[in-house]
Amino acid sequence: MYPLFKKELIGFFSSLTGYIVIVVFLLSTGLFLWVFPGNMNLLETGYAHLSPFFALAPWIFLFLVPAVSMRLFTEEKKTGTLNLIFTKPISDMEIVLAKYFAGLTIVILSIIPTLIYYYSVSRLASPVGNMDHGATIGSYFGLFFLAAIYVAIGVFSSSLTSNQIVAFIIALTLCFTFFVVFDSLATLTGNSYVGFYFRQIGINEHYLSISRGVIDSRDIIYFISMVILFLLFTKVKLQSRKW
Repeated sequence: MYPLFKKELIGFFSSLTGYIVIVVFLLSTGLFLWVFPGNMNLLETGYAHLSPFFALAPWIFLFLVPAVSMRLFTEEKKTGTLNLIFTKPISDMEIVLAKYFAGLTIVILSIIPTLIYYYSVSRLASPVGNMDHGATIGSYFGLFFLAAIYVAIGVFSSSLTSNQIVAFIIALTLCFTFFVVFDSLATLTGNSYVGFYFRQIGINEHYLSISRGVIDSRDIIYFISMVILFLLFTKVKLQSRKW
């Protein structure tokens, strides 16, 4: 599994994909948070917090993560190397996990440099360090778990087709559905009982919950379950070649 993970990671950076994803994420968040005037500009809010960053990041990842993951299986299918991988002494689940962790690593590498936002805001606070550190750390955990689900959805979408654009569209649609659509359905429905379950299915409810700084086991279970679910879907899709 590790050689395949390493191969995928090298592939990201040898094709500039990894660099582009990291640069685009940091550049877009940096411009909105520090340069462009508006409600998201940290210097104009008057408060020492990173709420604008954690509100913006999921939307940027909504496009960047499918762009990262769309090539994971489609490229192997297009070049015919996927059949070669199947001949190696590695299980289907190990193939899925290797590609998943490679994609997730790229996303994590794009998040790590944003810790300088945390440090900067903390230093700019009056007095220095006067910010809600618990909520900020919780929000980072939430962002990591949200990205983990996005990558799992992206890996699954990539396994469905040999066309990268189609894989991107499928991943984008699924991510948007779980992040936005279920929340919207919960609001539109007049039944509070049904609305509650729509919110529980959606990502945003759990993302906002963990972003408050309280690590709830129900939210952790949701994120882990969603990741496992889509990875299992991917495994089943790979195994369908034997049917």
